[in-house]
Amino acid sequence: MQAQTHPLEPFFQQAVRNSYEGKLGLNDPDVTAYVARLLCEFSESDKLYKVRDEMGRPIEELTEMVEASDPVHGSAPSFDAERALRKHIGDYALFVAGMYPEAMGSSRRLRRHQPSLGELIQAGKESYYIVSQFNLFEYEQEAPLFARLSDRFERCILGLTLVREELGPRKPLMLPPQVN
Repeated sequence: MQAQTHPLEPFFQQAVRNSYEGKLGLNDPDVTAYVARLLCEFSESDKLYKVRDEMGRPIEELTEMVEASDPVHGSAPSFDAERALRKHIGDYALFVAGMYPEAMGSSRRLRRHQPSLGELIQAGKESYYIVSQFNLFEYEQEAPLFARLSDRFERCILGLTLVREELGPRKPLMLPPQVN
């Protein structure tokens, strides 16, 4: 039985392929497919803010997401939960840096700290690297993909910036509001 695809997936597959392969020369079908699925997932704003605190409230701060992912000192109840949180942090950092760079300096929300591009890159690369280290049993097949995403993180951001330019509009975009 074939998995159900998101209705926007063919559109995003083509847009990401045009930018990654056509403009950047990044010929990695697995990375292209992963980033296109990421765009589909984050087209629903509740997926962008799926990391929750102990009270069930969405965590929007990058540093709080990273802290929550620690299974020893944070709130991740297991190493599998750490992997899932780190995957989300990598996805979030890639998406925000590539598709919504205005959010890094936005005053739209009253946040304690807006992550810089450097902080997003560091958190994203580190998170994908950690996910790649889960390379046994059920994670063995996809671990190399996350190693490549970590190694090519900046190029993936540039590719998403090119996707954004291709999609338009030319005015600054804002992150969607959180869904409680």
